[in-house]
Amino acid sequence: MILRRYIFKELWPPFGISLIFFSFIFVMSQLHVITDYVVNFQIGIATVVLFILYSMPFFLQFTIPMSVMIAVLLTFLRMSADMEIVALKAAGVHLYRLLPPVIVFGLIGALLTAYMAIFAQPQGRKESKLLLQRVASAHLDVGLKPRQFIDAFKDMVLYVHQIDSNTKVLSDVFIEDHRSDKTSITVIAPRGQLSFDADNAVVNLRLFDGALHETDLRERRVNTLHFVTYDVRLDMSRSLEAINSGEEHVREMSLAKLYQTVQSTQKGDRYYKALKEWHKKFSMPAACLVMALLAMPLGIQARSAQRAYGIGLGLGFFLLYYILLTVGWVLGESGFYPPWLGMWLPNAILLVMGAYMLMRAAKEKPLALPQIPQWIRRLQLNVRRN
Repeated sequence: MILRRYIFKELWPPFGISLIFFSFIFVMSQLHVITDYVVNFQIGIATVVLFILYSMPFFLQFTIPMSVMIAVLLTFLRMSADMEIVALKAAGVHLYRLLPPVIVFGLIGALLTAYMAIFAQPQGRKESKLLLQRVASAHLDVGLKPRQFIDAFKDMVLYVHQIDSNTKVLSDVFIEDHRSDKTSITVIAPRGQLSFDADNAVVNLRLFDGALHETDLRERRVNTLHFVTYDVRLDMSRSLEAINSGEEHVREMSLAKLYQTVQSTQKGDRYYKALKEWHKKFSMPAACLVMALLAMPLGIQARSAQRAYGIGLGLGFFLLYYILLTVGWVLGESGFYPPWLGMWLPNAILLVMGAYMLMRAAKEKPLALPQIPQWIRRLQLNVRRN
């Protein structure tokens, strides 16, 4: 028990560091979006932090298994480099007796991943939608992208060349109005001013010094008039309905709702997506155990001079898992083969590899791992000399 407690305690520091590091990588990948919101649209830091927190559960499904693998790998790499594994073997401690703390650690990671997949992710997506609605109401120009055609408004298409986020002034405005079945209206103006009616979910757009072209679709006649000011009411109900209603996404469903969807839906895109999501909520937690089992023999067999190489192999195996999972994800959603196979096959492949490596390590047989390329060995020697 002393040995098992020792190993179990050694696993937690690298796990925490790895989890923080991979979470930081995720935040950095979203840095351009965060900067755009803060600088251009004047959204507060608190709102941006909430967006990140609500989206974190989805990525934690992947970073927790990866952190479990890195923690086990680093722990046994250190023990192997410090000759602790050799000392334990010399004292008659079989390698399998070191396995219980690794399994318990993997189970804890599996429970954390299951919580993220089953409870946190659906709730996070729902909260993101509500936050998006509040942001759209308070910061109207967040939904308006310059130099893009915007069809978020009901029966209207809007194009804006430039937006001043402070004054809500639009430059070079183009509007296609299709609210009438009899006429089609095109409005062009060099400048416009935005205001928002939160009670009625309507945007008031006042245009200045522009031109209006009205086409009578039945009589095929065009009228043109120039105006000093022209007010347009843009209905946001389409955008808000897309946020609040519509078909619920499978990632927002509870386990009961997913099971009901699978049972009541005929085979098609939605059926395969729901079935894939159902199996993913269990296969991702199970990956923690698989990753821990795979990392243990890698850490034991690696020499101290190959520590970075061992970490690279661990990341390579996780990349292999992620590639297999992505392929299964895409092919399972398309119905090319059963979604359960796409979600569980990566676990099965890595489980077989991990069990094989563990048995070879227990029998003191070297692992058949790829050798370090010669150019990397020469680079290591040059670095040591310098």
